[in-house]
Amino acid sequence: MSAAPLLSVDDVHLRFGGIRALGGVSLAVAAGQITAVIGPNGAGKTSLFNAISGFYRPQQGRLVFEGRDISQVKPNVRAAMGLARTFQNVALFRGMTVLDNIKLGGHNRMRASVLQAMGYWGKSSREEMALREEIERDVIDFLEIDHIRNQSVASLPYGLQKRVELARALAMRPKVLMLDEPVAGMNREETEDMARFILDLQEERGMTILLIEHDMGMVMDISNHVAVLNFGQLIASGSPQEVRSHPDVIEAYLGAREGRAVNASQGR
Repeated sequence: MSAAPLLSVDDVHLRFGGIRALGGVSLAVAAGQITAVIGPNGAGKTSLFNAISGFYRPQQGRLVFEGRDISQVKPNVRAAMGLARTFQNVALFRGMTVLDNIKLGGHNRMRASVLQAMGYWGKSSREEMALREEIERDVIDFLEIDHIRNQSVASLPYGLQKRVELARALAMRPKVLMLDEPVAGMNREETEDMARFILDLQEERGMTILLIEHDMGMVMDISNHVAVLNFGQLIASGSPQEVRSHPDVIEAYLGAREGRAVNASQGR
């Protein structure tokens, strides 16, 4: 018998007035695997992420994480439970340094009282130092950004800003890492670096990753499972090999010509 999914989306419906963003979407995210969600613009991918992370409240269906129904759980509590995400558009504090931005990701794990934090003594000071050491060891070195950790985020090129945002999510110690278009706007070298980091997170750390991405070459190369949305509905789900040859996917997302190109490149 296969193990229960770490995260499951069960018949989720999401509407905004007369607009249907999601129409009965179901998705299972297996522990330790990379699950990709693909589809054309407006298919409902980011709406699905927002429903999972708690920014949107579905009108129907439920979300289950580690066997617990989290449909009514607040976003900050979901984050503390281990659901961490990045955003399609970089959402960093541009006036702060790289290190300070990353440290914000660990804020939900701090246990010092407000008074202790204001005085920066005792427990607050110890927690701050422990968090910094952990980030330097497990995040900054891993993502190869030690050389920029004291720079202002605003001074960095876009590709490095996306890497810093990933670092901030990792500082949350996620059980499920949700990446919304992690390589959007990147050049080939930056894309290859990000794909390598994502694979290493899965293979070396056993991390469960749920990602939205338009780069089909990357999706097919690194994903274990691919789910396809179109007009808020799930039209295909399976291995990359199964999905890339699915006629509905080729018609709705890839287009017949690009679908043939992807299939040919994967067959080499």
